[in-house]
Amino acid sequence: MKCVNIRLSVNRDLNQFVSIVNRFPYEMNLWCGRHVRDAKSVLGILSLDLDRPLTLMIHHDNCEQLLEELSPFIE
Repeated sequence: MKCVNIRLSVNRDLNQFVSIVNRFPYEMNLWCGRHVRDAKSVLGILSLDLDRPLTLMIHHDNCEQLLEELSPFIE
C-alpha cells in the first residue's frame, strides 16, 4: 500500500485524475480529514473539500506507472 498527497481542482484536474485512476485495476481511496471516498468516483470526490490537500491511498505496492501519470497532481 502506498500513500501520496495530491491536490485537485474541480475543473479540468478532477476529470483528468479520475480518467487516469480508472485505467488501473487496483483499489484507491482519497482521504480528506476523516472522510474517505473511492478515488475512481467523480461524485465521491466532489463531496470532499478540494481546497484542502487530499491523501491518495493506493492498495497495491507496484504502482510506479500510476504515480508517474499522476505526477502533476502530487504535492
